[in-house]
Order: sequence, then structure tokens, then C-alpha cells
Amino acid sequence: MEISYKPELPQNGYPIVIIGAGGIVRDAHLPAYRQAGFKVHGITNRTRARAEALAKDFDIPNVYDSVEEAVAAAPSNAVFDITLMPNQFVAALEQLPDGAPVLIQKPMGDDLEQTKAILEVCRRKKLKAAINCQLRFAPFVMAARDIVSKGLIGELYDMEVRVSVETPWSLFPNVMHHPRLEIQQHSVHYIDLLRSFLGDPSGLWAKTCGNPHTDLSSTRTSLIFEYGEKLRASISTNHDHRFGSRNQESFIKWEGSKGAIIAKFGLLKNYPVGEEDSFEYCILEEGKEPVWQSVEIEGSWFPEAFIGSMAEVMRYAEGSSDHMATDVEDVAKTMACVEAAYSSSDGGSTPIPVL
Repeated sequence: MEISYKPELPQNGYPIVIIGAGGIVRDAHLPAYRQAGFKVHGITNRTRARAEALAKDFDIPNVYDSVEEAVAAAPSNAVFDITLMPNQFVAALEQLPDGAPVLIQKPMGDDLEQTKAILEVCRRKKLKAAINCQLRFAPFVMAARDIVSKGLIGELYDMEVRVSVETPWSLFPNVMHHPRLEIQQHSVHYIDLLRSFLGDPSGLWAKTCGNPHTDLSSTRTSLIFEYGEKLRASISTNHDHRFGSRNQESFIKWEGSKGAIIAKFGLLKNYPVGEEDSFEYCILEEGKEPVWQSVEIEGSWFPEAFIGSMAEVMRYAEGSSDHMATDVEDVAKTMACVEAAYSSSDGGSTPIPVL
């Protein structure tokens, strides 16, 4: 069976101006853009030396001292790639030309008030703005979406994300001590992913908690979406499984009336080295035993998924696509789910009846 899992690229080249030079730019954005043949026109960062180092390693011709300078020198058809911390998004967006295409790093704010502020400036300036919820464009997710969209596994009635790994949070000093660490910075990917397949839930239940042996705000989450009596959707994350790789887990599972898909993504295991991904599907045939088929999928979450998120903005800018799946209007709904998750977690459990 032929499975489509590679993003459609823009017909025309668009120069990229990157605002920010953090680790995600070096590890994912720039390798992805190089692989896709996207041209980076320039880069700026508060610490110029970081921008200069990336410019040297990735042949970026221009380094700027400020957002203002980068915007002033940008080509008229530039796509802006904002990779700052969320509390800096609004100030950067205000400096962009009205109507400019822009890809904004996730999450869309540190809380719902910031989400609303980002949405307001994007609407007011008529920016062609998307959020870099790039898990939607990971090859194994796009392969699953192709199978689901063709109806091959029937009607989805169960979707699950389970992660049990040891995450070295020290590699992420900018977010390590965030008061909303696990859901806002990590499980937001999975919330967005489930929404993209199942639509908006009517509510959710969640509990996120820390580890008694660390001072991090939260490292483990259980989350259940409300989709009525027949559809189950859940997320379970544990970043504290420090007992070796043997029993670590990292997978997404889709179950439908005619079949199922399991994508195991190895990026989070033994991070940042990672392990191999795997992709399997099973389509039921009447009178036959279920058989699982393995498929070799080229690429992974990092860096290939970052090709898809940028390509979508470029294709929308050129008019070869009439929508962006991760535009700010859509991802704002993901952030509303994130807010609901924290409200649920803070609200406490239902008391056990006294017998």
C-alpha cells in the first residue's frame, strides 16, 4: 500500500528571516530548511555572537543586531520565523510589516492571556501567522493521517499518546524552571495533535504533578478528553522514568472500526541521541486473523517535521494553499485546552463517598 507522508513544498522560494538563535534553531529549524532547500536570508538574536555562530555554520549571509534592523533589511517577500520565548512574541510581531507571513514557535503564549494578546496583534496586523506545532508534520503522523483520511481503519474511536522516558531538562534551561513545565511546554504537542485528528473536545480532565526528588514544577501528566460515550482520547506522560531504556515508551496509537496504527517515535528515548522510529498498521479483513504491517518511514520528528510547518506558511503566502492547519486561530483552541487542563488539575478530584 502506498502511503503519503511528505509535505508539499512551495512552488516559489521565499527568503526566511529568523528572529532568535536558540538551540531549537540549530537542532531543528536550520537543518530542516537546509534539507528542504529553503534559503535563510538573515538572523538576529539578543546575543549577537549566537546568531553569528549559526550564520557561520549554516551559511546565512546576514546577521542583524535587532528585530527592527532585521525587519528593515528583509526582502519584501520574506517569511519571518520567530523563535523567541513566548512573552516576547507580541513585541516582535508588532514590528513586522502588516500582512507578513510568519511562523511562531510554540507554545502560543505562557498562559491564555498571552495567547489572546498574540491572537489580537495577528488579527489587527492581518499577519499570515501560524504556530510551529510541528508534530502534526512529523512523517509518522502524516503517514497515519493519510491512512485515516482514506478511511482504511474506519471510524476512529480511540486515540492515545503515551510517553515514559527520562528527559534531561537541564538541556532546556530557558524552560526548565517554568511554573507550567509539562503541559505548557511539552504535552501541548499532543493536545494539538489529538485536536487535529478528533476535533475540539467539549471538556477534559487532567492532573499534572512534579517529582518529590526535584524542584521542577511538573514532569508527569494524565489527561483525558471528553468526546462523548464512544470516543476515548488520552495522554499519559512521565519524564521521570530513570530506570534505563528497556521499558521506556513513546508512542501514538490510533484505533478505528476497521483497523489500527501505532507509531513509536524514538526521539525522546535516550534524548538527545534518540532511537529509531517504527510505524505499523493493521487493517481487519473478515474471516482472517489480524496482521500488522511494518512500513519504513523516512525522516522523524526532528528535523523533518519542521519542513512541513514552514512549507505550509510559504504555500499559503504564495496562494498554492488556501489555509494553514496550524494558523493562530486554530492553535488558540489548543491553548484553550491547555488552560482547561491546568484548571482541571488545580480544581482537585471528586471526593470518595463516605460509606
